[in-house]
Parts: sequence; C-alpha cells; structure tokens
Amino acid sequence: MTPAERLAVVSALEPEMATFNGGSLNFALYPFVEKIKEFRFEWEKEFLDGTESFIFPNHFQSLHHYAKTMKVHGTMPEIEIYDVGQINNIAQLIREGYLEKPVYLQFVMGILGGIPAAAENLIYMIRQAKDLIGDFRWSVCAAGRFQFSMGIVNVLEGGFWRVGLEDNLYLEKGVLAKSSAEQVEKAVRIIREFGYEPATEDEAREILQLKGIDKVNY
Repeated sequence: MTPAERLAVVSALEPEMATFNGGSLNFALYPFVEKIKEFRFEWEKEFLDGTESFIFPNHFQSLHHYAKTMKVHGTMPEIEIYDVGQINNIAQLIREGYLEKPVYLQFVMGILGGIPAAAENLIYMIRQAKDLIGDFRWSVCAAGRFQFSMGIVNVLEGGFWRVGLEDNLYLEKGVLAKSSAEQVEKAVRIIREFGYEPATEDEAREILQLKGIDKVNY
C-alpha cells in the first residue's frame, strides 16, 4: 500500500488519534509456526511463514506524508517506537517542522525485529527520548507475557500503559483473558496499588491535547 492508502482512514474519518509508525523494521512472526500444533484457518501458516522475509516499511518520505495528513485533519499522531533509532527519526521530523512538541510516543517492545521487552531497554528509550526530544508524553505496548511487567515499569517511570488482546491474549500465565476490558481492569487494580488513579475520558483528552469526539467524522 502507498502512504496515502495507508492513511486513507485518517483522511476519511479524521479520528482524534491515529497510529504513526516511527520507522522501518523487520516484523517477524515466523517462529510461532513451530509452536502452533493445529491452525484454525488456512491462511494462518502462510501468513506467519511470510514474515520471515517481511520488512515493515516506514521510510522518511512516508513519515513526512503521515505527519502532513494528520496535521491537516487535526489527528494526534500516536508514534509507535519499535527500536531506539526511531526516536532519532522523530527528533529529525521535529527539526524539519513536520511534528510539533509535545509529541506522544508509544514504545512497542517484544517484537522480533525491534527492541526486546526488558526494563533496562524501556528506561534507556525513555532517557533517549528526553535527551533527543525533551517535551513528550509516552506509553508502553509490550507483546505477550511482557504486557503487564513492562506496563508496571513504565507507570513507575511516569508514563502511560496500553493493554488489550491485540498485544496479549492472557490475563496471567495459563489464563486466557475474556476481553480487553478484563486486562484494563487488572491494570487499574495494579496502578491503584501504587497510589495512582486512572484518568477519565475527559482527563485523558486534556492530557493528550485531543480535539474532542465531536470533531471526528464518524
């Protein structure tokens, strides 16, 4: 797909926030083939095998297009950072005037081809973002079993936390989550144990400087 095709949903629906991938990387899922005993759908094995040669392309020309499109439609970029070098990409876009501070970063961890999900890596990326960007807000999105451990570290470091079935199917070891909502409820219980309170919808919009649900096209 071209950058315009990938951003068509932003042009059509003008959401409050949309995904903005911070750079290219190998996005590999093929090791899962050996772990799955029986596939439910015919396309699954072919799709997973295909990721052995897949590159997730987000070159600078496409980054420029993402930024211009989102600015026109008043959509806040949720900038997905899969590895530390992509922080430098975003700093460059800020220098070029394509993005304005404060930016919103989401550190995506645990994808084969990106940065491993480890506490020291998360803290390092936060420090790099502070050095290279300065004024930013951030959350963490960690794949699989690292979802809750990395989320706790990030909250203690002053960031936000993403959970949901897109990233992790389990509530705890061996226990499948019934829904994303069940994972949210667990995350809320954890952060309250540390003395924090989750933001309301209105508070979250204010923190992220979103335009409001009344200004979207859906």
